[in-house]
Amino acid sequence: MRTILFHGTGSSPDSYWLPYTKVGLERRGYVVNVPALPNPYNPVLEDCLKVALALPYDSDTILIGHSSGAALILSLLEKIDVKVKQAILIAGFFEPLDPPKPEPMVQAKYDWEKIKNHCADFYFINSDNDPWACNDKVGRAMLDKLGGTLVIPKGEGHMGSTTFNQPYKEFPLLLKLIG
Repeated sequence: MRTILFHGTGSSPDSYWLPYTKVGLERRGYVVNVPALPNPYNPVLEDCLKVALALPYDSDTILIGHSSGAALILSLLEKIDVKVKQAILIAGFFEPLDPPKPEPMVQAKYDWEKIKNHCADFYFINSDNDPWACNDKVGRAMLDKLGGTLVIPKGEGHMGSTTFNQPYKEFPLLLKLIG
């Protein structure tokens, strides 16, 4: 059983709830990868995809991504040739958050059928008050395209943000959803 955690923009493998989740999963017997994505303050999808595509995937793999790490998972699922067990997208998005400003971590368009066919189970966790608009409406749009389960934590913002003082060092709900 393998879990891969992808951090978001301005983050690292040591940010927010990632270490807590890694330790919790390792205690349950998972092999956990938390790659450091390139240029974390100004990430570019193509560069991050190179790192993500170099990792191993199989039918027992669980993908977890926060913010732009969730957007990365969508692109990754479009490109791999295996159906993973689960993808959990936390404060995820798939369109520019501040149009018409471009978003370097999203594609111009997605092959939603291909993404859907490469993952057995989707969870979307999007708060009702995300300060960057990665909110429940965006979660609902992804759910409508891919199916799965939408979880809407009330008043939890971005579920990890230095800018908005959301340290989010633990994430017990996430550990309950895995597997």
